[in-house]
Amino acid sequence: MKEIKAIIRSSKFWDVTVELQKIEELPGVTVSEIKGFGKSRAKNAKDKIVYEMVDLIPRIKLEVVVKDELADAVVNVIQKAGHTGVSGDGKIFVVNVEEVVKIRTNERGENAI
Repeated sequence: MKEIKAIIRSSKFWDVTVELQKIEELPGVTVSEIKGFGKSRAKNAKDKIVYEMVDLIPRIKLEVVVKDELADAVVNVIQKAGHTGVSGDGKIFVVNVEEVVKIRTNERGENAI
């Protein structure tokens, strides 16, 4: 199993979400509103937020755990739908997941996704 974490522009959230919903096997996505900065330190960003003298940019973080064979499809959808070609488009991280436990049923592994 793989956990996919993607940090994308807020303006691309709708595009990415619409495309992800087309993947029938997708179990679901967790969405968080976040703030941060990258290599450019948000100095010239139009949508920056100044918090205690640090420039931060609002972004969306998507998190999903999928079976191994679905990971590439999810990454490709996020990359294509989230792309603008401008610095600050975001990042996608893919991490191995050792175990998943469904709290309600105590199912484990891929059945718990």
